[in-house]
Amino acid sequence: MAALGCGGGAERLTVNGLPVPGGFAIAYVHSVYQAPAAEMFTVEGRRFTMRAVVSSSDSVLDYYALDGTRSRASGGLWVLRLAAPATYDGLSLLTTSIGRRTLIAGGRCLPLYPASGAAEARVAVRLTPGVRGRSCPAPYDRLAAAGAALTTSRSS
Repeated sequence: MAALGCGGGAERLTVNGLPVPGGFAIAYVHSVYQAPAAEMFTVEGRRFTMRAVVSSSDSVLDYYALDGTRSRASGGLWVLRLAAPATYDGLSLLTTSIGRRTLIAGGRCLPLYPASGAAEARVAVRLTPGVRGRSCPAPYDRLAAAGAALTTSRSS
């Protein structure tokens, strides 16, 4: 849900109502390693591309067995830049209160998970008149900062 523009009635480019300044992340607590992690996406029009996985644990990066370049980012986070980025028009995600999937964009967070049980969440880029979300709590605040750095310094 997104829009470009400014002023009173202009719509803004958003992902599920969060402002998109070039990219966003889907953050979660990894169920096996109990470590915060995030999948980093860049936005091109209404499509988005997964470019990297970031975590406080390098074991999370090993878990996915994806080809790419691994490095250490500021704040001690591990970054895996994907050798073959994947592009989407939308994503359907299974969310739970255990993994706490949270959308991060524009320095704001939007929880995608239910209070209990499981739910399906759809992630899409759209034009919307307003933005939503709130400040990112720990541990997502570190992931939000890493995501902003990655989307501004990414190579296509």
